[in-house]
Amino acid sequence: MWRRRPLNESASMETTPILYTQALMLLGGAVVAAPLFKRLGLGTILGYLAAGILIGPVAQRITEGEEILHVSELGVVFLLFIIGLELKPSRLWQMRRDIFGLGTAQVVFTGLVLSFLITSSGLLGGAGSIIAGFGLALSSTAFAMQILDENNDTNTRYGQRAFSILLLQDLAIVPLLALIPLMAAQAPEDTTTPLEDFAIAVTAVAALFAAGRYLLNPLFQVIARTGARDVMIAAALLVVMGAATMMQLAGLSMAMGAFLAGVLLAESSYRHELEADIEPFRGILQALFFMAVGLSLELDVVAENLLQIIIAVPVLMAVKSLVLYGLCRVTGSPHNDALRIGLLLPQGGEFGFVLFTAAAAAGVFSQGTSSLLVAIVTLSMALTPVAAMLSKRLMHEQDEMAEELDEDFEGAGADVLMIGFSRFAQIAAQILLAGGRDVTIIDHSAARVRQAATFGFRIYFGDGTRLDVLRAAGIERAKIVAVCTQKKEITDRIISLVKAEYPNARIFARSYDRLHTLELRALGVDYELRETFESGLLFGRKTLETLGVNGDEAIAIMDDIRRRDEARLVLQEAEGITAGRHMLHSRPVRPEPLVKPKRDVNHAAETEERILPTLPADDQPQGDETLAKAE
Repeated sequence: MWRRRPLNESASMETTPILYTQALMLLGGAVVAAPLFKRLGLGTILGYLAAGILIGPVAQRITEGEEILHVSELGVVFLLFIIGLELKPSRLWQMRRDIFGLGTAQVVFTGLVLSFLITSSGLLGGAGSIIAGFGLALSSTAFAMQILDENNDTNTRYGQRAFSILLLQDLAIVPLLALIPLMAAQAPEDTTTPLEDFAIAVTAVAALFAAGRYLLNPLFQVIARTGARDVMIAAALLVVMGAATMMQLAGLSMAMGAFLAGVLLAESSYRHELEADIEPFRGILQALFFMAVGLSLELDVVAENLLQIIIAVPVLMAVKSLVLYGLCRVTGSPHNDALRIGLLLPQGGEFGFVLFTAAAAAGVFSQGTSSLLVAIVTLSMALTPVAAMLSKRLMHEQDEMAEELDEDFEGAGADVLMIGFSRFAQIAAQILLAGGRDVTIIDHSAARVRQAATFGFRIYFGDGTRLDVLRAAGIERAKIVAVCTQKKEITDRIISLVKAEYPNARIFARSYDRLHTLELRALGVDYELRETFESGLLFGRKTLETLGVNGDEAIAIMDDIRRRDEARLVLQEAEGITAGRHMLHSRPVRPEPLVKPKRDVNHAAETEERILPTLPADDQPQGDETLAKAE
């Protein structure tokens, strides 16, 4: 018998398909627009914006842009958390002059100049012009880093200085966001004084620092011991959302809370794991944020102010380029570097969207003004590739030749990314550190991470078989990837992953046994070493010396065995594991007579070369072979 649905059930059934449809449209728009704009060299951010504009203001398929924007702001929160994670004090100290000197000067000077121009034009006044001016002073980290990566300029002098400026701009968004509530009129129902608000904010920050210092690391240690990765992800989200909510309740921005939480965990052994866990959520929500900005864009406002936008975009790019060029020249950059930095960072940035949206929501200026500013930033982003290409035409050839000699790759990241920190890796790390090399070490054992910390080692908790963890640990900047894991199958998985994703990476590997050595050579590693080979050689040599054999003679015998072993490996690579059996000593070799080798032996020689010179003919085992004949 037919039964009428309850009204609330019917409404729920009608709402659900709408949510599904909107989600499908947003996902479809992102999947189509982002790769298309990336292929055109305009970047994925403009793709997301274009998709949002097409779905919302143009097609009118989604009209709740503001509601989606509130949810997607979590993408910016997660981004600030990751920025905080990357700000290790040691890294900041290395780049301190460019970050806090050049970067601060750029934000302050550019912000003041743009605020003055905005006020003079009559577009905004007072607090509105300050927020707009300093928001436009920020550049796009995503656009600039994409251009640097595509041109392989990230580690050049100008690339490092540009990155320092971007880093300070990323930091500047935190106080700028905190400034908005102070500039907005206090709500009538707010009965607290500004002094009370300040005290609450300071207390919240202090509580967050205390929690970060005494609670977060023990929490992650307990979770890591369980081995439950899903719980680790949930804990990472809890930390970010908890810190953001605490700051929001204290009257500050959620972004500031997430940033502080990231800074507190920057020296934690779990930072790479946290970054890898948060990254997928950040990417999806940040994409949704940019699409929501497009959804909420008021095209009628843009159309009404089209002439202003056409004038404002080149003025913005010219002012930022000139300020950047002048500051870089004053602080010691040559003409070419200053020019490239000036034309790399003339655009408005993605944080401008965040700042303008927050300012409009707080009533600092109208939503129409926010749409106008977003349109200016968007067009300046679209023109960035053109500006970057223009810089190549304006450079001085002589300065460029001199720059090629001065490129310095120090500070670009650890020289060695070491995966696994058991006994073998601990010894190898000592050699590297004694040689003055920076080493990034990751290990998936919480107990080993904790134990290493008691001896002063800084190693990071992370699973080396995960590509996102390797990227977070800086594999792109590593000159050598040292795979020192204990288990053969884990080593093979890591090497296969690195070979597939980074075919040009130099891989040094710890081998389990002889068969594993042959397998690693087949995979194409640059260097492998059996974990017990050299220690076995040294043990045998010391035993011979104790039995009365002369030291030089014992060393010569050890070197001979090392050469024979390498030659056997070469044969086994070509003919199989049974090849080279004639090179093994199955009975004591009795020299008759024992004479000193005709040539000096290089005791420090290592088997670095894969193919050794062919052994002499008389080095083949015959009846009563002697060491003297073999030499």
